[in-house]
Amino acid sequence: MEHLKLIAMKFLFTFPILLIILGGGFDVSFGNVFLISLVLTGVSYAVGDLLILSRSSNTTATISDFVFTFLVVYLMTDALTVGNNVFSATLISTISLTIFEYFFHQSVARNLDGEKAGTEKMSPAPQLSTEASEELYPYEDEDK
Repeated sequence: MEHLKLIAMKFLFTFPILLIILGGGFDVSFGNVFLISLVLTGVSYAVGDLLILSRSSNTTATISDFVFTFLVVYLMTDALTVGNNVFSATLISTISLTIFEYFFHQSVARNLDGEKAGTEKMSPAPQLSTEASEELYPYEDEDK
C-alpha cells in the first residue's frame, strides 16, 4: 500500500511540473505530457527509488534520476512532438524534477524504512570483537 501512495504522490508532482514547463512553455499537448509523466513516474520509481536508492545514498540516486529523467523526457518529447526546442524543454524539465526528486527520496526512505520495521523483526547488529593473547601457539610441548 505504501508503494501505491508513493507512486501516486510522485505522479501528482511530476505531471503538473511537466504540464507547466512542457505544456505551457513549449506547446506539448496535454495527452503527450500525461503519457510522458506516466512512463517517467512508473519506470523512475522502480529503477531510481526502489533499486538505486535502496543500495546507495540520496545524492547518488538523485544524480542517476537526473540522467534517467533527461533521457526519458528527451526521447519521448522528441518522438511525440515536432519542435525545435526539445533540448531546452528537456533540460528545464529535468532540473525542476531533479529538485523534487531530492526531497522525494527522503520521503521514500522514511516510508520504506517504516514499512520494513513494521513487517520484520529487527535485531540489533551483532557486536563483534577480536580476541588477542600473549601466546603464539595454543599448546606447548612439555618435553622441550
